Amino acid sequence: MQIRQIAAQQNIPDRYLEQLLATLRRAGFVRSQRGAKGGYLLARSPWQITLYEVVSCIEGFDVAKEAATTPQTSEGAVIAEVWQTARQAAEEVLKKQTLQDLLDQCKAKQQVDLMYYI
Repeated sequence: MQIRQIAAQQNIPDRYLEQLLATLRRAGFVRSQRGAKGGYLLARSPWQITLYEVVSCIEGFDVAKEAATTPQTSEGAVIAEVWQTARQAAEEVLKKQTLQDLLDQCKAKQQVDLMYYI
């Protein structure tokens, strides 16, 4: 798809989308195709790309940096532990979901949302 098509469908500013796609392209998730029918394509099959990979690419998970910071108080240590547990739970969910899973869920939801009138 072309950037302007994606931006229009998803209500994302063109410039921001360009930055996201450039990051995803450098990481090997998408590839660009030039020409009249050009645009961006997935570089791998959707079932081979996990949400964890995409989020890590765009947002980054800096585990080493988080581990290096030692809380100064007991309260800070408790909060750090809670956030670590929450992050681990989120990572587990993201590692189990692929782009294909999202597509399948969207299609299933569209089928449920259909109403038939007689």
